Amino acid sequence: MYPRVFYPAAGLILLFVLLAMVFTDGTTAVLSTLQADVIGAFGWYYVLLVAAFVIFALWMGLSRFGDIVLGKDDETPLFRLPVWFAMLFATGMGIGLVYWGAAEPLTHFASPKPGVTGDPAALAQAAMGQSYLHWGVHAWAIYVVAGLALAYAIHRKGRPVSIRWALEPLLGDRVKGRLGDVVDVVAVLGTVFGVATSLGFGVLQIGAGLGFLNVAEPSLALEIGLIVGITAVATFSVASGLGRGMKWLSNGNMILAGVLALTVLVVGPTLFLLRDYVQSMGYYLQNVIRLTFDTTAFQGDAGLEWQSAWTIFYWGWWISWAPFVGVFIARISRGRTIREFVMGTLLVPTLVTFLWFSVFGGSALYRQIFGAGDLIGPGGTVDTDTVLFQLLGDLPGGQILTVLAIVLIGIFFVTSADSGSFVVGMLTSGGDPHPAVWNRILWAVLSGLLAIALLISGGLTALQTAAILIALPFSVVMIGMALSTVIALREEHSAILRAERAQARLALTQHVTRRVTETISEQWDELYGSDGPKNPRPPKPPAERRGALLGRPRRRQGRDAPPDGPPTGTPPV
Repeated sequence: MYPRVFYPAAGLILLFVLLAMVFTDGTTAVLSTLQADVIGAFGWYYVLLVAAFVIFALWMGLSRFGDIVLGKDDETPLFRLPVWFAMLFATGMGIGLVYWGAAEPLTHFASPKPGVTGDPAALAQAAMGQSYLHWGVHAWAIYVVAGLALAYAIHRKGRPVSIRWALEPLLGDRVKGRLGDVVDVVAVLGTVFGVATSLGFGVLQIGAGLGFLNVAEPSLALEIGLIVGITAVATFSVASGLGRGMKWLSNGNMILAGVLALTVLVVGPTLFLLRDYVQSMGYYLQNVIRLTFDTTAFQGDAGLEWQSAWTIFYWGWWISWAPFVGVFIARISRGRTIREFVMGTLLVPTLVTFLWFSVFGGSALYRQIFGAGDLIGPGGTVDTDTVLFQLLGDLPGGQILTVLAIVLIGIFFVTSADSGSFVVGMLTSGGDPHPAVWNRILWAVLSGLLAIALLISGGLTALQTAAILIALPFSVVMIGMALSTVIALREEHSAILRAERAQARLALTQHVTRRVTETISEQWDELYGSDGPKNPRPPKPPAERRGALLGRPRRRQGRDAPPDGPPTGTPPV
């Protein structure tokens, strides 16, 4: 345990839980006021920030930095590609997909976004495109920003598993002090609130499913009991570790989700769903820039209310999940290049998510437009808790499909609690990649208590408000993470270029030396043959050579005189 992060984070969460349970009405009023103020003042900021994150993620994947390995240069990936994709998908947005897969496109069709008009076909197409925007590239780009910064710091630089170290290139040694503690506390709060929001959605839908099957009447007491029971189940997965429990749960999620989606695709309007998948993807690509920057500024209060309930809520939800998902996908992505990380995280889950919405959302729209038309209630209302079970109940084998959907939500619930507590355990133990079991179980329990408190304080509205509010401080941290990533990668790329230039100079020097040596050897053989020059003249002594250069012999009196006396013609002394 790292006390400077553990105690402040746990204390703030417990304080919120107590206030929500003891002063329920007051907490609800405060959340509503804060939601209105935050959306009114910072809605444009969320829209612009998420657009910038998309550009940043694409730049990282397509730039010269893409070949850098998140680990040692010769390191192989930690998990095989199919297992890696399964863990990405299950952790990123599992419960939300099941909850909103049919409900969101149908809700956008029944109550269109302010400013969107047209016949039923146009409204249905706009509804699918809006759902694609909320769950596609933008959501995963947020995860790329956090995950890439963490993966580089952890695997490339050998830093502990902690948010603060992702900011080291920007903040330097200050990440070791109080500023780093504040960053990690904010990350823990964002993670716990994000997981609690997902758990709240999960129990709302499980309760509705049990009511649809006439097993139990949906109520707050049932939802609290479900949170307690499933959190207890999650502790067994928490204790088993990442390599077993989380891996098995992720694979099980993918198998069940694939069976459910494939069954609905086959027994439903198959040809229509496949055509809708292709057409909606084209609509999304054609309108993604306009949808990205649309803040409904000219729609007045109605536009602001819609933004707070949908787009801004989603951007806040994904940002609040970013520390949790970022740490987790960084942890499982060791050994992959930056290009693999970005493209795998950004594109593959997005395409699968689009297919999911086309199958479930497309089936709901088809039934409403061309079929029974009974999924939308009076006044254009959609029961988001039960619409999935209404859709599945009228398909062949509807009861079995409903049970399968409830089981899938439950496993997603356990997966979120497991991976969330694992990440928070690392953050509150100083970056230890193997936090103590008691630590992880404690955070799983606190996430469950927080979900209960949010449900008591206002249900779905409180869940949405909590996600938007907690995302605001962490969005500043994410901006710092993006800047730190750019700084670190530019420094490393410059070092790589310097090393390559030095290696090139060395190679050129060796090449020139070898060529000169070979040329001299060849010319020597041509001039003197392979045996060298014949009877070479012995070199002259140094003194004689110097005299020859001056044109006269150098003799000094006494030492250079002939041995038989003075030269001829010189009188004797």
